[in-house]
Amino acid sequence: MQLVGISGSLRRHSYNAGLLRAAQAAMPAGAELAIHSIHAFPLYNADIEAEGIPAPVTVVKDAIAAADGLLMVTPEYNNGVPGVFKNAIDWLSRPGSDIQRVFGGKPVAMIGASPGNFGTILSQNAWLPTLRTLGAELWTGGRLMVSKASEAFDAEGNLTDEAVRAKLGHFLEGFVASI
Repeated sequence: MQLVGISGSLRRHSYNAGLLRAAQAAMPAGAELAIHSIHAFPLYNADIEAEGIPAPVTVVKDAIAAADGLLMVTPEYNNGVPGVFKNAIDWLSRPGSDIQRVFGGKPVAMIGASPGNFGTILSQNAWLPTLRTLGAELWTGGRLMVSKASEAFDAEGNLTDEAVRAKLGHFLEGFVASI
């Protein structure tokens, strides 16, 4: 089983990029997680789209379309969805005729880490209308929201909290089993 994972943070030592790397290392037997980046995505602009979908977007779109599932690792900014991550999903849904190929019926799981006390509960909830609109199948068999992330990750964004690592492994087992 092949999954694709993307982090919605561009920060060099991002907690969410670190959580994604930890997920890659914690995949259950028989499943692999390929990490893809949104760093090279431009701001969405229909004029750019009219010239052609940028190559970095096409690479990620094709990877998601070919994968058995998608793991979204979302930060939470100002109690909502990070702009760079929403921009990436907007690009990945263009042109509209590609939505079904990329997202239609695609199993999607969501996790995230935040320095605050509530993890990424508001960001994860804010993604629901977008995922519903795209026709993705959000897996709701588990939730993983890492609160007080500065205590769970080192200065380079690597997960150091073994309890969180165990919860992540359990979460991934459930997601993979559901696919």
